[in-house]
Amino acid sequence: MTVDLTHHAQLLTASAVLGSISIAPALSQPDGQTDKKRMNVLFLISDDMRAELSVYGSRLAHTPNLDRLAQQGVRFERAYCQYPLSGPSRASLLTGRRPTTGDLYGNAMSEFFGNTYPDWISLPKYFRQHGYATLRSGKVFHGGMDDAEAWTEGGESRRRDLPVSKNIPAYVSDEEYLAHIERMTRADLGQAAHSDRWEAVTGDAVGEQGDTRVANRVIEYIKRSKETGQPFFIACGLVKPHSPLIAPKEFFDLYPVENIPLPPDFASLPSIPVGFPAGSIRPNTADLFISRSASPEDARDMIRAYLACVSYVDWNVGRVLDELDRQGLRDNTIIVFWSDHGYQLGEKGKWSKAGSLWEQGTRVPFIILDPRAKGNGTSSPRTVELLDIYPTLVDLCGLPEYKDLDGVSLRPLLDNPLSERDRPAYTVWNEHGKGITGVAVRTERWRYAEFFGHGAGAFLTDPVNDPHELRNLVTDPKYKDVVAELHKLATKYVEGKTELSSPQGITKK
Repeated sequence: MTVDLTHHAQLLTASAVLGSISIAPALSQPDGQTDKKRMNVLFLISDDMRAELSVYGSRLAHTPNLDRLAQQGVRFERAYCQYPLSGPSRASLLTGRRPTTGDLYGNAMSEFFGNTYPDWISLPKYFRQHGYATLRSGKVFHGGMDDAEAWTEGGESRRRDLPVSKNIPAYVSDEEYLAHIERMTRADLGQAAHSDRWEAVTGDAVGEQGDTRVANRVIEYIKRSKETGQPFFIACGLVKPHSPLIAPKEFFDLYPVENIPLPPDFASLPSIPVGFPAGSIRPNTADLFISRSASPEDARDMIRAYLACVSYVDWNVGRVLDELDRQGLRDNTIIVFWSDHGYQLGEKGKWSKAGSLWEQGTRVPFIILDPRAKGNGTSSPRTVELLDIYPTLVDLCGLPEYKDLDGVSLRPLLDNPLSERDRPAYTVWNEHGKGITGVAVRTERWRYAEFFGHGAGAFLTDPVNDPHELRNLVTDPKYKDVVAELHKLATKYVEGKTELSSPQGITKK
C-alpha cells in the first residue's frame, strides 16, 4: 500500500487560499433543542500532538486537511490540557472533571474512574444514554482503562480495573524525589528499544499501521451510520505522533532533514534554564533520548520523524472527513479535533510531555466545526481548556445539562469567537503518586507556573515578547502584582477552590 499525496498537495494550495477568506456558516445559530434532526458528533483525537500545524503558525508542518478543518470551523488559539500525560488528561476531559477533583493522576494510578466514582457519567456514555450510537475506534480513554459500557460498539475490556489511588503523600525530601526519578528512569529504559526510535515504512506496511486501521474502521462506521439514520457519536483515536515515530515514507519525504531547525533553547540533555526553578525540568526525559544525550544531527532526525507522524495523522483525518462528505453527513455533524497534551522537541533538552508545564507541553490544537455556528471561518484568542469539551457538546446537541461538570460550554465563542471570557486555563503535574508538584496558570497575557517539594519555586513568562520562555520575570518588581494574583489562583486551584474568572486586568494587560 502506498500513500497518494496528490490530494494532500492540492489541499496545501487550497489551505493557503482559504486562510485569506472568511467562510460563511452553512446553517443557523446552534440550537439543539429546536433542530428537527439531532446533530451527530465526529470526535477526532491525536496523541502527543503539540500545536504544530500550519494553521497554528508552524513553518514546517504539512497539514492541509487539519488546516482546512480549522479554516472552516473555529480554531482555538489558546487551548490547554489539564495534565501533560495521556491517562489523566483523557480522564479529565472525558469525565468533565479537573484532575484535582478526583485524584486522577498518572497513567499507572489513574485506574478506571467508575470504580471510585460510580455516579460519574463519561462523555460517550452520556450520549449513549440519550439515544446515540456511540462507536469507538482506536485510543480514546488511556490504554487498558476504557469505559467499555459507554460504547454501543468498539469498547474494550479493562486490563486495569482498580479504584483510583487516594490519600497521596507529598514528598518528604529531595533524596526521595531523586530516588523516585531514578526508579522511573530504570522503568523507562525497559521501553526505550520500543519508544526511542523512528521508521519510515513503505508498501504493505502502511496498511498495517495502527492509525491506518483506526481510520478504516471509522470510515466503515460512517458508511453504516448513513444507512441506519441513528444519530452517532463516533470517536476516532489516532495514536500518532506518539512514539515510536513510525509513519509512511511519503510523509518523511515532505521534510528534508537539512531544512529542520533546532529550537533556540535546544540542549542535548534536560537543562534548567538560568533563573528558573529546578522543578520546571525533570532531570530525565521520558519518551525520546531516554538517558542519553541528543546530538544536533539525531535531534533533527527525530524532529523530522515527529513532523512526518503529524502529517500521517493529517492524512488519516482527511480520509475520514472525505467519507463524511461522500455520505452527505457534513451539514448534520459537529466535528471536534483535539490532542490530549503538547510535547517538547528538544526545548530545554526535553523530549516528552511528562511533567512539562511549559507552553509546548500544555498547549494543544483544538478545533470545533459546527455547521450552524456563526463564527465559522475565524479563530478565537480566548483561553480555553479541554475540560470545556464535554459541556460544549452536550449544549450543542441539545442534551439535558449535566450540572456536575467542571468545565463550561464554549458555545458563545462558536457564535462570536471574540466574546468576552475571563477564565484561565490550569494544568497540574503530580510526580506519579507523590502529590501535586507543579501547577501552571495560563491567561491570554501571561504564563505562570509554581512548583512544590523538590525544586520549589515559580516562574512568570511573557508569551508575547518571550515566546520561547527564556526569561523568568517572577522577581521583577514591575510584575509583583501580577505574580501575587497568579500565585493566588494557582494556590486555590491546587486546593480545589478555583475562581471562575481571573482578576481584573490579569488576563489581557
